[in-house]
Amino acid sequence: MAIGFVDGSLILYRGDITRDRSSKQKFLRISSSVITGLAFKSTAANVFLFAATDSSVSVYNITQKDKEQKYQLDNIGCTRKCSVLAESMQESHFMIGRNDAIYCYTSDGRGPCYAVDGEKVMLEWFRTYLIIISKTNRPTLTAMSNEMQSNAFQGDLITVLDIHNKFIVFSATMPKIKAILSEWGALYILDEDNRVYHLDEKDLQSKLSLLFKKNLYDVAIRIAKSQQYDSDGLVNIFKQYGDHLCDKGDFSGAIEQYIKTIGKLEPSYVIRKFLDSQHIEKLTMYLQALHKQGHATEDHTTLLLNCYTKLNNSVGQTDSLKEFILMKEGDLNYDVDIAIKVCRQGSPTEALILAKKHKKHDWYIKLQIEDHQKYSDVIDYIGNLSFEDAENYMKKYGNILVENVPYESTQLLKRLCTNYKPNNAPLISENMISGNYDVTLKADPEDYMYLFLNNSERLVEFLEHLINEGCILSTPVYNTLLEHYLHVWSNSENKADKDKLSQKLLKLLQNPDVKYDKSQALVVCYMHSFREGILYLYEEQNLYQQILRYHISKNDSKSVLACCRRSGHQEPALWVQALWSCVRDTKNPSMDFLNEILTVIAEKKLFSPQLVIDAVGTGNAEISLGHMRSYVTNELKQEQKKTKEVSELTVKYRKDTDELKNQLETLKSGVIVIQGSRCAACHHPLELPTIHFLCQHSFHQHCFQSFSDDENECPTCQPENKDFLELLKAREYNKDLHETFHSQLEKAHDGFTVVAKHFGKGVFNKYKVITDASMEKNLTLPTEKKSVKPIIQNIESKPLNYGYGAEARYSSSLEANMTQFPITTHGSRKVSTASSNPFEDDYDESKNPFFKDDDLGENNPFREDFDDCDKNLNPFS
Repeated sequence: MAIGFVDGSLILYRGDITRDRSSKQKFLRISSSVITGLAFKSTAANVFLFAATDSSVSVYNITQKDKEQKYQLDNIGCTRKCSVLAESMQESHFMIGRNDAIYCYTSDGRGPCYAVDGEKVMLEWFRTYLIIISKTNRPTLTAMSNEMQSNAFQGDLITVLDIHNKFIVFSATMPKIKAILSEWGALYILDEDNRVYHLDEKDLQSKLSLLFKKNLYDVAIRIAKSQQYDSDGLVNIFKQYGDHLCDKGDFSGAIEQYIKTIGKLEPSYVIRKFLDSQHIEKLTMYLQALHKQGHATEDHTTLLLNCYTKLNNSVGQTDSLKEFILMKEGDLNYDVDIAIKVCRQGSPTEALILAKKHKKHDWYIKLQIEDHQKYSDVIDYIGNLSFEDAENYMKKYGNILVENVPYESTQLLKRLCTNYKPNNAPLISENMISGNYDVTLKADPEDYMYLFLNNSERLVEFLEHLINEGCILSTPVYNTLLEHYLHVWSNSENKADKDKLSQKLLKLLQNPDVKYDKSQALVVCYMHSFREGILYLYEEQNLYQQILRYHISKNDSKSVLACCRRSGHQEPALWVQALWSCVRDTKNPSMDFLNEILTVIAEKKLFSPQLVIDAVGTGNAEISLGHMRSYVTNELKQEQKKTKEVSELTVKYRKDTDELKNQLETLKSGVIVIQGSRCAACHHPLELPTIHFLCQHSFHQHCFQSFSDDENECPTCQPENKDFLELLKAREYNKDLHETFHSQLEKAHDGFTVVAKHFGKGVFNKYKVITDASMEKNLTLPTEKKSVKPIIQNIESKPLNYGYGAEARYSSSLEANMTQFPITTHGSRKVSTASSNPFEDDYDESKNPFFKDDDLGENNPFREDFDDCDKNLNPFS
């Protein structure tokens, strides 16, 4: 609480003085003048006390106790009741009223001033209005009684001032006013006769209607804004105001009001009013504002650009279109694509500038290519773009660029596919490179190869660069490179260039790191008749037959012979094909060539002589028997020599067979004389007890027991017999024997010999190894089994053991000489085992020349041999 006195002093109380009787007070001295007004103003951080006297205005900062600070605001003052604190939403002011004006103050100093004449009596604040009471001599406007009319000229003038909107809301003369009261949200006035008057404020719509009638649209707008009028209502006021100004001919002011309606009022309403050529500048202003606020359509942009064009054609007008294009971004908000499209028709240069400014890369490239044909500039422009944009536009316009500027386009594509950096990119420091910055951007070459379909030279240059840079290319890329290499090679007329390209092609084909499709490469080489490539690919894949056919198709006898010499050991059939090519060559048969072929065929037995003679006879008529005399003579000599060898071998086999038969006969019924005098194990003289075997090996009994694993087998002969038995078993279970037979039969020129050889090996049989137990079971022997008793030679007259080695030896020898067909007992005759006979279902016994119902056939080659034999010992009885 602050109390001011007439002597200019001031007492400041703090606290609640109604409860705290000992509350402290602070005495402040302002001046020697009478204090006419006090007011508190509180902010978030400070508390101020404004004090007015009749000669000054001051303010105290009383935020901290006992630290009050005084600030002089002005050297003019006011009378009593002529000061008030006007509190509003924007800012609070301490106001004082003087005869010439109303002065405003803040804690920082002097504020605005309102010129209101008259001798001020009282100031009050109500809502946002300043109530000013001043003396006047005008008659009162209120209805008064007759006795009061005599004092009518001694009344007061009440003025209600809207501070924010800066206009007088209400003004009237009333009887002398004693007080102004603000209560219940209303304003009341008390006069000196204690009459109370109520000032009723009109609603906003009534105020606006009244202002519209008076054409005070600017005032109406200020009031509507201060009263938080809705936007639609404000737009309606702006529209009416604009229409009013148009009617008055103030088109500039009207445009200013219409611009405020953008976003609410349909633009066509305004555009129709300014379509005349004399108003084109005003229309341009409106369209610019429309674009700036982002409410322009394609038609609006087109209309604005047309306005610029007309303004440029007008005398004395500046280049408005260029100014529009070069305007800073954000000043105008319009569809750049539409602007470029419109400018392209009338001003292509401006369209290009607009596209470049707004980084419309697609438009810029399109304009340069289609309108200006500046292909090199396009390449430079793309080279300054980011990797993604450069890659995209090269895919889109690469065909045109490669066709018109192939060299520049190829250089740009090289950069794109290796290590692309824009031309205007800043240099990257070593620190950035050593960090986690990926500065390597590479495009896929496959995406651009189609651009060079009509320019093989540039494609070869492009792909060679990638290979030299160490790029890992895919198989389709290498295939394409090979194809265009061949295309350039075939179209080249310079022999030196052709040889150089041929070496590059072979180097490419022979490079193991190049993953190309060999089949496709072969087809392409054939299409372009690239001989070296064809032969290399054939040889790499071991296609010797195709190599020979290629030489034959070219009638190159030397190459055919060289191919046979080089690859004949791997593919013997080449010599046969060479023979056919020789006998069918009716134009230029080579006798030396024929002689060498026949010699090799004879050495490797690739063709039988009959087939060779038949082939020559059905071929070239130029070849006679005289040309083949040496071949026929050599073949006849070989046949005679072979016949002699076979005859000698037959005699030898018959002799061996007779020896085996005699050995079998001796084993079965003869006498074996054992003459061994030394032990076969220790080689010392034999001493009783001894063990003798029919294989002529004798052993001490203790040596035999030490070395022998089986008492029925000779230790010396056991390894050989074991190997023989294992060989028979292995042949029984050899699954690959049939495949080997068919393979050899297909390749051999004499199939009968192969069949006979494998028939002897038992390809068509299932081998069965006959052991001692099976021998005793399968052979029909007499009821009384005769055993060979051992010879006892014991000096000490001790019983001697005679081993059963004779039986073991007999069994082993019998197994070794048995026929290949296993024998089983069937009554009194022997037949083949049905399970191993592949022709069992169709077998007819009546057709067997060696079989009769009762006994062996008359044609049995062993019949005479067994006539005098003991039938009990006959294994076939």
